[in-house]
Parts: sequence; C-alpha cells; structure tokens
Amino acid sequence: MSRLPHGIVSLVCLLLLTSTVAAQGIAQRNILDIPGMDSKEAIKVNDHIYQAVGFGNTYLIKTKEGNVIIDTSNGAFATKHQTMLRKISNAPIKYIIVTHAHPAHVGGVARWREKGTEVIAHTNYPKFRDYQRRLFGLFERRNAAQYALPSFMVKRAQEEFLKPEFDATITFEKEYKFNLGELTFEIYHSIGETQDQINVWIPELKAAFIGDNMYETFPNIYTLRGTEFRSPIEWMASLERVIGWEPEVLLGSHMLPLQGKEEIKKKLTHYRDAIRYVHDETVKGMNQGKDVHTLMSEIKLPKELAIGEQYGRLTWSIRGIYEGYVGWFDENPSTMYEVPVSAVDKDIVELAGGPDPLVKRAKDLSAKGESVKALHLLDIVLRTHPSHADALQARINAYKGLLERSVNVIEQGWLKFGIRQDELTLKKSMSNPSSAKN
Repeated sequence: MSRLPHGIVSLVCLLLLTSTVAAQGIAQRNILDIPGMDSKEAIKVNDHIYQAVGFGNTYLIKTKEGNVIIDTSNGAFATKHQTMLRKISNAPIKYIIVTHAHPAHVGGVARWREKGTEVIAHTNYPKFRDYQRRLFGLFERRNAAQYALPSFMVKRAQEEFLKPEFDATITFEKEYKFNLGELTFEIYHSIGETQDQINVWIPELKAAFIGDNMYETFPNIYTLRGTEFRSPIEWMASLERVIGWEPEVLLGSHMLPLQGKEEIKKKLTHYRDAIRYVHDETVKGMNQGKDVHTLMSEIKLPKELAIGEQYGRLTWSIRGIYEGYVGWFDENPSTMYEVPVSAVDKDIVELAGGPDPLVKRAKDLSAKGESVKALHLLDIVLRTHPSHADALQARINAYKGLLERSVNVIEQGWLKFGIRQDELTLKKSMSNPSSAKN
C-alpha cells in the first residue's frame, strides 16, 4: 500500500480533531481554536517552561541536564512546534511524557524521539491504543462523518497514529517520579477524559500539567464519537489532587497558561463542582425512577456553576453517566427484545394516511422551533420512504434550524453530516422523479 504524503496526513490529523464551524454562512468560533495557534513563536511561561500552541499544545521544559517534552500535539502541528521549541533549546530530549493516547497528544512523538529518549505513559496507554485498533472501522466511519473527510484519508491518518514508533518505553500504574537536573517530575494516574490520563507536577516550579482534564467549557463526559465510560467520580478525584498541590501555574492541552494560585484554585474548584452537580443530580434522578430523557430535560447547572457547552454538553454527559452506571435497559419490557421501535414505522405511516400528513406536521413543528420533534417524525417517514423529496428537504431544513442555534462544535459536525447525507439523497431523488414520493 502506498504511503499517504506527510502533508496530507497532517491535514487529516488536524481535521480529525477540529471542525470548520462556519454554519451555513454563520461564523461560529471553535472553543478549541485557542489564541496563538498561528503564532511562529513559543510562549515563555517561565525560565524553564515554554508552550507551543496548537490543537493540542506542546510543552518544553528545560533543565541543566537536558529537556523534557510534555505532549507533542497532532501531526498537523508537530513539525511547527518542534521548530518553534528548538529555537528555545537544542539540548537532548531526555523524556517525552504523553498525558494520554488521543492523537492531539501523540502526533509528534516519533518526530521528537531521539536515541535514548524515554517515552512515559500510563499502563492503560497501550490498552487504549488497543481499544482504538479494535474499533478502527467504527472510528474511521464516525470521524469521516463528523469532519467531512474521505474514508480512505481517515483510515491512513488513524493508521499513522497506531504505528510502533508511538509506543511508550516506560509505563506505570499509580505514580512515577524522576529527577532531571534541578527539577523533579512527579507523574500521577489521573483518570478523566480517558482511562490512561496522567497529570504532571513539578514542585520546584509550582507547575501542574493537567492534560485534557480541564477545558474552558464543560467537559466531554461522553463524546458522540464514542468512548469508554468516563467516570465523573474519578475525574473529580483527579481534579482534587491538582487543587491540593496549590499550583501557581496551570498548563492544559487545549488552553493558554493560567497563573496565580487563587485564580487557579477558583477555576479548578468551579470545574470540579460543575461535574459533581451534574453527576449527583443524575444519580439522584436515577434513584427516584426518572428515565434518562427526563433527566436530560430537567438537569441544568445553577447560575453560580454556569460554564459553556461549546465542547462538552450537559445532556450527553447526563446520558453517558446514566448508561455508564446501568447500561441501556430502561425498565420498559418492550425494549428487552431485538425488534426495534422502527419496526412499527410502516404501521404509523399507514395509520396517518401516508407520509404526507406526517411531513406536514413535521414542518409545522419546525416552524414553531420544535426541530427535534420534527426530526423524529421525519425519521419515521424516511425509514419507510427513503427517497421522499419533501421529507428530505424538511429534514435538511430542521437540521439547518438546529445548526443556526448551535454553539457546540461536535453537535455542529453531526448536523452538517446529516445535511450532507440528505442533500446527496435528495439530488438523486430529484434526478429520478418517480422515486421522489417513494
């Protein structure tokens, strides 16, 4: 098999992780596009720490005995980051610390790795990479859908991340410590966005590297791409450890440096408390016998815990918590069986007198701003009449209505996917008028 050119791999790596969020002519900022991504110079945090900003930041820590790299961004930024940070210091790279196995963190490992460089990760790092290999086809399909990329390009990019040169040389269970020059590096297993997440503490600098365990938006306790259960209990415990360090510098993978002991404590505490509130309210509702959709509708963060939902979303997190604890069964005996709800779609359409009355009702719902209800009706119609032109156009319009109101980059990606799919089907339908009502 021919190798995909590095520049194309880099582009795909970037697109796999950040979407273009211009919504049908409406400019929308991606919360993960942090200021400085286009900079040609690294940020000096202090005399030891330098940050190269990207979709996944890269950190260089200088010591008298050589350098340490914490995370390496993705393939699209790795070369640029290396050039920027090599201007700061060309000393040997003694260690690369990978906070977890997402591509935005490991994409430059092979580029930074030198003879004798140790690559440090948690023992779950190879397990997580095995998980990605095991579900390779699913992630290929979902990444291609969410980011509007050809499947073969996604496949090649994913293969790139799973090559042996990205493997770790040192793994650990709970904690790992080493000294290099004048600095101590304390590394702790810190479950949060992934099971292999680690945080790094340099006590001499009062600096904490938090990886993906904190964003400037509500976290992805569940992500639509698909993920293993992300335990809020363990995530909160990881945050509490960092709070206990009393850091004066906080460095994350998708944000600019935070400085100031009190401000950092305030932000970390707020973040932990927002996660706790959503978790505790979900568990309370489960014990009261409320179904997951009721909880998704009812649970809102109180004003004092308000946090943006440009990346993670409360409703997805609530469902992720619910099903993470007890799985998919909803106490309704009819869902025990292999026959899906969609099996009665044809009966519903017949009882309605055909698809047209359902399409009309869906349009009325969309006009009143009830686009999701409209989508449910249109799904029924299009599962039974997949080429029905009026239903396809109505569903495209409902998607677009939701897209105009969306502030969440992941939601936008899937709405755009729905629009692309239906526009393609509609085009085929209109080229064959006899199928337009079928």
